[in-house]
Amino acid sequence: MIKRRYLTQQTVDALKRARIVALIGPRQCGKTTLAREIAGTRQAHYFDLENPRDIARLENPQLSLEPLKGLVVVDEAQQKPDLFPLLRVLSDRVPLPARFLILGSASPDLIKNCSETLAGRIEFVDMAGFTLDEMGDKAMTSLWLRGGFPGSILAKTDKDSLIWRQQFIRTFLQRDLPQLGINLPTEQLRRFWTMLAHYHGQTWNSSEIAASLGVAHTTTRRWLDVLTGALMIRQLPPWFENVGKRTVKAPKIYLRDSGLLHALLSIDNLPALTSHPKLGASWEGFALDQVLRMLSAETEAYFWSTYSGAEVDLLLLRKGKRVGLEFKYADAPGTTKSMHLTLAALKLDRLYIVYPGSRSYPLTNVIEAIPLTAVVDEIK
Repeated sequence: MIKRRYLTQQTVDALKRARIVALIGPRQCGKTTLAREIAGTRQAHYFDLENPRDIARLENPQLSLEPLKGLVVVDEAQQKPDLFPLLRVLSDRVPLPARFLILGSASPDLIKNCSETLAGRIEFVDMAGFTLDEMGDKAMTSLWLRGGFPGSILAKTDKDSLIWRQQFIRTFLQRDLPQLGINLPTEQLRRFWTMLAHYHGQTWNSSEIAASLGVAHTTTRRWLDVLTGALMIRQLPPWFENVGKRTVKAPKIYLRDSGLLHALLSIDNLPALTSHPKLGASWEGFALDQVLRMLSAETEAYFWSTYSGAEVDLLLLRKGKRVGLEFKYADAPGTTKSMHLTLAALKLDRLYIVYPGSRSYPLTNVIEAIPLTAVVDEIK
């Protein structure tokens, strides 16, 4: 078993601070395994809302939950939204006999009852598939190709991994979204998701995508928000600053998991990936996701692009400094005119060119080419 020490410690620390902790992440990313590991170290009571027996135990939730002491874990909590008002009541008791760890497969924006009812009482811990620091640097290529879901990255062969991801996509569309109360046409949504895979790493253009699908642009906007809320899509916001240039104002769109991206693009092995037109965009999305998650920098991340050609893939506002990152799939990347324009316009303190190599080397006094395996330690 691959230990997820940072996430475990983050969740344990949150349970010391908050009365209720929500561990949020897509299905099959390892939430249940992590929660059971934490529950095994203390007095705990576990409820899985996909288990008929546990569902029956919670037919009268107040009678079942009120006497419990220690840690109470509720898995797939979005299945029973009427629990949230009761959790608010139980978490307000003084002294507090129990703390609650709830697991969910959608963002707080999608589970409105959670974020609204439990405001001021709940702390969120975000979780996804494995990261480089959990898998080790030698697993980088496999992690990029297969993605971070345990069932995919730990499969015996690339074929087994691809089949797992294809089944995940099918189940997600046919079962998981309806369980969240989202009833959308499955085949249309699959075509939309596949189209987003082809737009991976590009700015959002609802009219263009809507015209291709033959639906209204408001429909594609709603579908995008659904997939974002279900933690399948990342919308990277643009950075706005008055620098005398016309800037792009639409978000950039990425599939959060590179393995699902490759499944939707029918990429089944490394040779197919390295010869695919989306190779550069795939590397950009994978490296960007790893950096944001390992740095816990989701709320301080932007991209910046102008219509005159200056751009930076990722702008981090970190510890009072502006750090730019460009992601290049190249053996020995160098500087470009766009990088120098961006440095001057945004007054960056540092610009890193993140590539899949093994050594760092300076290009100017503020621009450095650096391997993905080293960039997180450098920015920290």
